[in-house]
Amino acid sequence: MRINSKRFLTRGLKVLALTLALGTASNAIAGLNIFTCEPEYAALAQELAPDARIYSATTAMQDPHQVQARPSLIAKMRQADLAICAGADLEIGWLPMLQMKSANAKVRSTDQGLFFAAEQIDTLDQMKSVNRSMGDVHAKGNPHLHFDPKRLLGVAEALTQKLTQVDPGSAAQYQANLVRFSQRWNDAIPRWEEKAKPLKGKKIIAYHSSFKYLFNWLGLEQVADLEPKPGIPPSSSHLASLLSRAKQGDVMAIVIASYQSERGADWLGERAELPVIVLPMSVGGNEQSVDLFSLYESAIDLLLAAK
Repeated sequence: MRINSKRFLTRGLKVLALTLALGTASNAIAGLNIFTCEPEYAALAQELAPDARIYSATTAMQDPHQVQARPSLIAKMRQADLAICAGADLEIGWLPMLQMKSANAKVRSTDQGLFFAAEQIDTLDQMKSVNRSMGDVHAKGNPHLHFDPKRLLGVAEALTQKLTQVDPGSAAQYQANLVRFSQRWNDAIPRWEEKAKPLKGKKIIAYHSSFKYLFNWLGLEQVADLEPKPGIPPSSSHLASLLSRAKQGDVMAIVIASYQSERGADWLGERAELPVIVLPMSVGGNEQSVDLFSLYESAIDLLLAAK
């Protein structure tokens, strides 16, 4: 059984694009140019700076580790007053190239218009040292922090300070927008937690550590990884070992992100008779996920459907 809303992806992406366009249309001349590396930070910027022109370099259907520094991205970064990225070396393979080729001094340093979300909070899974034999791991911690609501609120507070630094004339408006967002966000957290109570203690198998923050928050346990090592596709022998683990009977579901390959998950799900849940990795990952609030709602609803 596949629990998946990707068939509505095209419509969902159009809704996201329209939402961002409407947010910027009211101020076509004034306002900041904001370049974001991932759609979750485009959505957060939209909450805090709705008059800005906001561009996301990636979609929820792209692996943010693997992005080409194509001319269109270089042009967008060249125009940026502020660049917002996850950090923790998530974009290490492509962001430096964009910075170099865009020749935009504003977004080369965090002292100016460069903002890394991971530097504003304590990340999970930090390591003192890494090497290539360990696979695609991050010494600075897990960068997919946007699925922890409290950490994301800390990022929002820090981003408001950065917006004020870059555009001090609009400081009062940025602060007012933060207050409105924080109130709505803090109201939503207990509602989400109450709704997700049936998930606490459930065990899942998932790709990578894409949803580590979500699982930690909701009390889910990832008992195995579809990848033998982070970033390495599942081999036949590895899938066979996962099948043995799944047949112990305590696994609720197999979880993959909207941009990850379904092949290994479908093979395992069919043989282990487990549902495969395709969660939106970010805003725009399915029809429901048009902003940060609906992203959380969609992820929780999809997990509950497999319970």
